Formats: sequence, structure tokens, C-alpha cells
Amino acid sequence: MSREFQINHIRNIGIMAHIDAGKTTTTERILFYTGKVHRMGETHEGSAVMDWMVQEQERGITITS
Repeated sequence: MSREFQINHIRNIGIMAHIDAGKTTTTERILFYTGKVHRMGETHEGSAVMDWMVQEQERGITITS
């Protein structure tokens, strides 16, 4: 099933910061407050949307971007 999005509803952003600065936490909050996810994931719990790889969930860090 394909989704159709109006171009005026799409926003691309980039987040760049030092290790352990809170990039994933910030991203999780943005996804939650914009209504894209219904629960804020936590890196230390392995429930962050951005940390989808098993290694990321086990280690509590984001490997891919």
C-alpha cells in the first residue's frame, strides 16, 4: 500500500552533535510531539525508533543514521 504525501507536509531536518549529546533522544521527542509515534522510545531500554538494529538495541547506542 503506497502513501501519498503532499509536499508541503514534508520536512527534512538534520541533527548533528557530539557522541552522547542526545541526538536520538531529541529525534524520539520530535517524532512523538509531531504525532508520528505514539510512545517515546528510550535508548537505554532499547525501544528507540531510530535504534532498529539488534546491535544498537543491545549496546544502547545509534550505529546507523
